[in-house]
Amino acid sequence: MTADSVNFEQVSIIDLIRYGGSRFNAAGLTFGHSYDNALDEATQLVLHALHLPHDLSPVYGASKVTGAEKAQVLALFERRINERVPAAYLTGEAWFAGLSFKSDPRALVPRSPIAELIESGFEPWLGGREVHRVLDLCTGSGCIAIATGHYHPDWQVDGVDINDDALALAAENKTRLHAGNVTLRKSDLFKQLQGEVYDLIVTNPPYVTNDETDALPQEYSYEPELGLRAGDDGLDLALKILRDAPAHLSEGGVLICEVGEAERALAELLPELPLAWVEFKVGQMGIFVAERADLVEHHARIKELADARG
Repeated sequence: MTADSVNFEQVSIIDLIRYGGSRFNAAGLTFGHSYDNALDEATQLVLHALHLPHDLSPVYGASKVTGAEKAQVLALFERRINERVPAAYLTGEAWFAGLSFKSDPRALVPRSPIAELIESGFEPWLGGREVHRVLDLCTGSGCIAIATGHYHPDWQVDGVDINDDALALAAENKTRLHAGNVTLRKSDLFKQLQGEVYDLIVTNPPYVTNDETDALPQEYSYEPELGLRAGDDGLDLALKILRDAPAHLSEGGVLICEVGEAERALAELLPELPLAWVEFKVGQMGIFVAERADLVEHHARIKELADARG
């Protein structure tokens, strides 16, 4: 095919983005997987279909597309609308902490605000303390572990998950991003990590309540429920992590844990436990920082609550 034989439509990249945004809003789609609005999601689907970079300069927005390209974009839009598949699963890619991760239904779509902490070196929460070993518990796609290892190449990072499918995806992402300082391990929380000690433990465990999980929009049905459901108050796993973390933290070690909307329930259960709730650029996002010394001091009460969960 010669350049002269290519038939361009009188439709531009920006026209397709605007059209996709309008269709998505009219269809009442839910945006909670990397993007929080219709136009941003339409942008990524259009650029993916056109084999263009996700950060394409706006100067190309007026570029016309071919009939074949338009058809590919519209087919992707129809799948997003009719099947309610998250955009990251349609493209097979999700961006996290400035890095491109492979994303598919073997693990949740990467989207934690912990990305902001990774890029800031976990400061000021580390307070400049020395870090050698880091644990990412419930690693899923490996995004937190691999991004941490990427930005801190002198740290040794373990990414741990109970699910073989998630670990297989994480291994693909480790290869994709050349994460030589990241080790992936299978464990049910800390159970298979006897004797392992870390200076920093970061975790984004399941924290969605049973009622909330049952009521989630269709988009979430494509994600593994194992990564979402966490009991009646969303704290089934978080309490066990709080109970067992001290045994795996070095002196002066820090636990950073995401509990999302379960923040209020945790504060009510353990009002005496001093937790620092992180303020992000967009506000508080249900992520706390806990010092090992405080977890040890309040261990008896934490253990009582965690053991009651079975």
